[in-house]
Amino acid sequence: MTKLKQLGVMCIACMGMQAMAADFSFDRPGTGFSTGITPVGKLAWEQALPTASYTESSAEDGAKVKTWNLNADMLFRTGIGKNTELQLGWQGPAWTQSKVHGHSTDDDGVGDITVGIKHAIDLQDEKLTWAVLAQALIATGDGQFTEDEEIYTLGSSVDYAFNDTVNTGISMFYEVQDGDWAITAVPTLGYKIKGNLSGYSELVYRKQEHQDNEYALGTGLIYALNDRVQFDASVGVNLEGQDKSYKGGLGAAFLF
Repeated sequence: MTKLKQLGVMCIACMGMQAMAADFSFDRPGTGFSTGITPVGKLAWEQALPTASYTESSAEDGAKVKTWNLNADMLFRTGIGKNTELQLGWQGPAWTQSKVHGHSTDDDGVGDITVGIKHAIDLQDEKLTWAVLAQALIATGDGQFTEDEEIYTLGSSVDYAFNDTVNTGISMFYEVQDGDWAITAVPTLGYKIKGNLSGYSELVYRKQEHQDNEYALGTGLIYALNDRVQFDASVGVNLEGQDKSYKGGLGAAFLF
């Protein structure tokens, strides 16, 4: 049985459970994903405007290498059942610049495509919600903007609402690429600030086979114009290794 079929079997098994869709919520921003499901007949469009990252590393001769990356990733979600949605993502157009010894090198292209199915599972609890995600990344991008091989991911996200102001949750991802496994854990804290403005903070832990542990912190603001439109801004920093690495971005999300 192929890895893609294995993920499909696990996803179908989860769908077999009694389920009730959680209230709709956008997946932007943050590394994890929400437990909300897009209603049947509706389309959610979540767009980076764009996402940026900056890294300082060292070349073999000790020279400092500065690298900028920009990409306008996007995600489309549509309900295909009361508790299930189909997702189509694209890492979008991308641009990168590396500078070393005063010499700059630029490149641009497009990123990979992802296809996924998310399903909400009823826990018979008004405050606790759960969703699972089966996703495949198809390596269709250009040059350095694509993965070497397809990546198959099984994700799980649990969210608990303490009250109308504070909620917490954790997203877990199990990935396999060309026989190598990786696991990512993303505990998140969400909080209302005032009116339609809210915020979130997250810790990202990742362990890839044959690689060192990776850690990152992220935080952001979310402004809900109404139930169908939101805007966001986020920043993050990687904590491991000698390299300096930061990311940030703006985004918008719409429900049609």
